[in-house]
Amino acid sequence: MFNSYKSENSLSEVHETVDTTKPRKGIRKFLAFIGPAYLVSVGYMDPGNWESDLQGGAKFGYQLIWILLMSNLMALLLQSLAARLGIVRRRDLAQANRETYPPLVNFCLYILAEIAIAACDLAEVLGMALGIHLLFPAIPLLAGVGITVLDTLLLLWLQSFGIRKLEAFIFALVLTIGGCFLIEICLVKPNVSAVVVGFIPTKLNSEALYIAIAIIGATVMPHNLYLHSALVQTRKIGNDNASIKKALKFNLIDSTIALNAAFFVNAAILVLAASAFHLSGNSGVAKIEDAHHLLDGLLGTKLAPLLFAIALIAAGQSSTVTGTLAGQIVMEGYLKIRINPWLRRLITRLIAIAPAVIVILIYGDTKVDDLLLFSQVVLSLQLGFAVIPLIHFVSDKKTMGAFVISPFTQVVSWIVAAILIFLNVKLVVEKSLIVFENDGMIGWKIAIIVFGLLFTWLFLTMTFLPIIKNNIRKNNSKIHNDSKPLANLEIAAANRIAVALDFSLNDEKLIANALSQGGKNAHYILLHIVESASAKYLGVDTDDEETRIDKERLVNYEAQLKNLNYQVEIYIGYRNRVKEIIRIVTESKAEMLIMGAHHHTGIKDYLFGETIEAVRHQLKIPVLIVN
Repeated sequence: MFNSYKSENSLSEVHETVDTTKPRKGIRKFLAFIGPAYLVSVGYMDPGNWESDLQGGAKFGYQLIWILLMSNLMALLLQSLAARLGIVRRRDLAQANRETYPPLVNFCLYILAEIAIAACDLAEVLGMALGIHLLFPAIPLLAGVGITVLDTLLLLWLQSFGIRKLEAFIFALVLTIGGCFLIEICLVKPNVSAVVVGFIPTKLNSEALYIAIAIIGATVMPHNLYLHSALVQTRKIGNDNASIKKALKFNLIDSTIALNAAFFVNAAILVLAASAFHLSGNSGVAKIEDAHHLLDGLLGTKLAPLLFAIALIAAGQSSTVTGTLAGQIVMEGYLKIRINPWLRRLITRLIAIAPAVIVILIYGDTKVDDLLLFSQVVLSLQLGFAVIPLIHFVSDKKTMGAFVISPFTQVVSWIVAAILIFLNVKLVVEKSLIVFENDGMIGWKIAIIVFGLLFTWLFLTMTFLPIIKNNIRKNNSKIHNDSKPLANLEIAAANRIAVALDFSLNDEKLIANALSQGGKNAHYILLHIVESASAKYLGVDTDDEETRIDKERLVNYEAQLKNLNYQVEIYIGYRNRVKEIIRIVTESKAEMLIMGAHHHTGIKDYLFGETIEAVRHQLKIPVLIVN
């Protein structure tokens, strides 16, 4: 069910399954590359986007179309960077993060990515449930939420046919959504000149600005960046620069077409709301369900609300497929763990269903749209934690080589990132201030402060650590370039050697390595740190069974080595592993420390891996790590 994942290939079951190196002529060369961007584009037209588009059009007419256009251009830039990372480095964003950041930072980024995927799936659940309810009024919304569990079977069935069939299915859904809204636009007959004027940027009042932030926040989704960097690797391309350049060009064309299709859908929703509701005086429409019901009366045809519901179901279903793929990518990329697809899908869907069911049971159908909007806010909070590493990676000349992005593109990318982060931070701060303005709510206030500090630490580490590492690498490179004669190759032998033991099967190998370093003339310090519950509390005063057994083992090792004519002394420490190892090594005046490498995964990797790194950096003597 859960397996350690050894392959370095992203989405290994479909990795390079579409061979673009075969000789093709004309349009067929491009068709071999087309597909990944369409799977990504559905995230830009999911039910979460509908909410902000409907409100924007109903309240402000065509005024916010330019916001949609700006959001689409931002999305096109960021998705092209994600595709570039996958094509050039053959790494998805999660894999690149794992190779760059320390374990704790990666674990936090993984949790945030999973939360974003769950929030996205929540929007899909609500969207599909609403669509089913609107199409079949006899089916209550709560039952519609339950029905969405069944799409797990649909996804597994589609995956069995390969990536090209899955892309074709998503493409068909995108065409369905686009076709429905094309007919809707023809029915509503918008004022074309007013629509064109909407593309001109205008000053926004506070309410319009809030909707604009929601539109931008709902447009660029973090899981899409993980998804795109992996999906482009389903294409097998040549390793030469010409093949990579061709892949980048065709994927840019693919992204442009697909994201413009998403822009058309979002613009169509906004124009539909502006023409049908704003101009008719129904500017208070803020719910998808209200919009569906009003279309029938305002346009005088049953076709409009029918197409609206069908498009909503198609949007929810297409987005849920790609959300599952994104979940697989982040889990395998960050944790190197593979989970059975049906279980992965079921867990994600149940996590998304839980808040939907709770809200519907407590508040009824009235709060569903608020929950949709909340899911988009959660997505917005994760955005910076995906965008910033991505820009760092594609700006790194060492790993990207000739395909590093230009200084101009870097500047534009950082400006886009700054705009997105500023808008999201502004939204969070405004919401948090409302809590602090009220009396009481101490728990919420403490939680906001704690999470604010945690997010700030993670954001600063994620932003500046690659810059620091790059500067260190450059400095080291300068030093390495200075060729100097090897004049001093003599090092005095270590006379006092400390050995950190953990009472595992590694002990014998550690002691053997220590003896090979010093021989009979050296003095050996055997040390062990007790970390039982009572030892952490009482320290040297502890006398529990684990401490007594540990002391007996050290005495046993000491006796055996002394019988072999080695000079040995033993030390035992308590509580903090790192501090105690450093203290004992310092007090015993050891000239070398020998530790064992721990080949652990998950939490153990964080514990033991961080111990070695912390000890190594704080000691000035040689530290030998034995595998």
